[in-house]
Amino acid sequence: MGNNIAVFRKEHFNAAHRLHNAALSDEENAAIFGRCNYPNYHGHNYEVIVKVTGEVNPQTGYVIDLKSLSELIRQEIIERFDHKNLNLDTEEFKHLNPTAENIAMVIHGILRKKIDNRYELKITLYETERNYVEYPA
Repeated sequence: MGNNIAVFRKEHFNAAHRLHNAALSDEENAAIFGRCNYPNYHGHNYEVIVKVTGEVNPQTGYVIDLKSLSELIRQEIIERFDHKNLNLDTEEFKHLNPTAENIAMVIHGILRKKIDNRYELKITLYETERNYVEYPA
């Protein structure tokens, strides 16, 4: 861990969602989720930052090729979620409430399968300019 360095790739996608727990009453959902529970959905301009930590490869000078990381994020995340209704258009959130926390964990799970385990992986997801989550914490 002595020579580890972190590299970051920032991307964005736009998506609609509704925060709702089918196990709760309409009144309970409204009390917990407020305007985010409105039945006709609402959208966000999400910003996702993918942090990859590892040792610099002496042959390339890279931790990981950021061009290939960008392409991986585009293929696996942006194409999957951009301009979608997360509740209705994605398998990942058909039965999972698409909170920022859950979206970040889903993105991490998707990318973790594609990025070598010798690298640490952290996802930061901005739902708004002032509200964001980080996974793992």
